[in-house]
Amino acid sequence: MRKLLLQNGWRSPLTLPAPAPSESALAELGKQVDQAARRRLGRSLAIREVDAGSCNGCELEVHALNNAFYDLERFGFHFVASPRHADVLLVTGPVTVNMREALERTYAATPDPKWVVAVGDCGRDGGVFAGGYACVGGVAEVIPVDLHIPGCPPNPMELLEGLLALLQVVR
Repeated sequence: MRKLLLQNGWRSPLTLPAPAPSESALAELGKQVDQAARRRLGRSLAIREVDAGSCNGCELEVHALNNAFYDLERFGFHFVASPRHADVLLVTGPVTVNMREALERTYAATPDPKWVVAVGDCGRDGGVFAGGYACVGGVAEVIPVDLHIPGCPPNPMELLEGLLALLQVVR
């Protein structure tokens, strides 16, 4: 055991660094989201994120949208604390039995027009949690979904692209 620990202590990690996203691509995508939101709503896009019972992988990527690199506030794109102020419900994870009623109430409290975005593979059909005793299933099992952003978890650029697609397609 000691020999194994010493050998592994001298080795470098086997992982490769992630490629850096293009700053110009991010700026262009953010500008498109802002323009589409202002065209559709006359103002910036307000999002309420709802964790319906996930493993928190998708939440980490959603929260990355507010970090210093992505900084989506500069595009007029913001998260709100109340569903009463939201245009979009961004729902992550499979819907658990205990979160079903809370998700239904959040959906009812969101004013029209409202859009629901299911984030990640778990939001689509329950993912790895599907069939479990505490899992109702995907978000569409409980409330109507307008857009699904696939991935386990989807990265922030994919989330931004999905929101832009939502604004351009949904009537």
